[in-house]
Amino acid sequence: MPRKSQNMKIKEVGEKIYSPASNAYLAPYASIPENSRGRLHKETEAPGRSVYQRDRDRIIHSAAFRRMEYKTQVFVYHEGDHYRTRLTHSLEVAQLARSVARELCLEEDLSEAIALAHDLGHTPFGHAGEDALCSVMKASGGFDHNAQAVRILTKLESKYAKFDGLNLTWECLEGIAKHNGPVTGDIPRAMKEYVKKHDLELNTYANLEAQLAAICDDIAYNNHDIEDGLRAGIISIKEIKELPLVGAKFGEVEKENKNIEEPRLIHEAKRRMISHMVADIVKTTKENIEASGVKSADDVRNYGKQLVTFSSKMEKENRIIKEYLKENLYKHYKVNRMTSKAKRVIKELFEVFAKEPECLPKMWSKQVLEAKDEKQKSIIIADFIAGMTDRFAFEEHRRLFDLSYRLIGE
Repeated sequence: MPRKSQNMKIKEVGEKIYSPASNAYLAPYASIPENSRGRLHKETEAPGRSVYQRDRDRIIHSAAFRRMEYKTQVFVYHEGDHYRTRLTHSLEVAQLARSVARELCLEEDLSEAIALAHDLGHTPFGHAGEDALCSVMKASGGFDHNAQAVRILTKLESKYAKFDGLNLTWECLEGIAKHNGPVTGDIPRAMKEYVKKHDLELNTYANLEAQLAAICDDIAYNNHDIEDGLRAGIISIKEIKELPLVGAKFGEVEKENKNIEEPRLIHEAKRRMISHMVADIVKTTKENIEASGVKSADDVRNYGKQLVTFSSKMEKENRIIKEYLKENLYKHYKVNRMTSKAKRVIKELFEVFAKEPECLPKMWSKQVLEAKDEKQKSIIIADFIAGMTDRFAFEEHRRLFDLSYRLIGE
């Protein structure tokens, strides 16, 4: 059924609210599109799409979203075609978030949009790249990938005639900024700059759709990193069967399917783990919401803690899985060798561009040369490097450091 016009009025139907824009019955504490706080720059909304569907579409069509295809999750792109990238991971998170949003009567398009955008600020080479960039940016305020996502969406994407960024709704931007909880204390520079113009209420919790995207991120990377680690031969089925939940699901599959091939065993066990974790979130979140008494999206923001959570048992099991992956996959010597190289690439690129900005592409070198001080210069260089894909960063490094690299073909 096609979506109704954005300006049609919502209707209360029992304990639910019918939203013509979403074409769905939403819970009163959901982010109802007709009640959106709007965009920083006023626009005429598209008649055939809700404001959050339009946000989702703008994110998908952004250059930053496309570049995630060649940004590392755990394994660098050239290790093989079957490993996750930031793009495939974000799609998996979005699929989970949308499915659970429907069960909880939350706004599906908003949860999907936040899930699709949550990793846009990541550097090449995953957390290794971020650590390296944070190190070289220490004197200029450091680097934070969540804040960089906000910077990309509000400034660096420059395709629209009348404004910088994508001009997303307040709810979408607050969700991206705060999906892991309130932002307090030393607020990252990019967020601090934006909230002067468009207050995202960083000291409060995010909408439920953002909280959902965050916990689906946990589900996706734990389960899919297990699958990628097994494929790479860095961890083994024998080892992970000692983990809570993981061992139980592998045992179930083997008991029900004698002599099952390993690839089928891994996929089936992973599928059951995800389903189990999703069911736990749905049950626990419903209980949390009922106990909280929240009646609106603003009640959610001001409640004082996350409402979309695992049960205490599942939270403990999830933490054990995370710790196992940290020690046995992310810190494995083969992965460490790659992250070590990645850090050197990022640091050396930054050093060259800082000392010789003429080595940057013309648009970027002009900005660096016109920068008012060293801090501003560093921020511009960090924007350029953070936007690189893994393969582009490797190529730039070769161009700058490999004397045999040909700039012009024969």
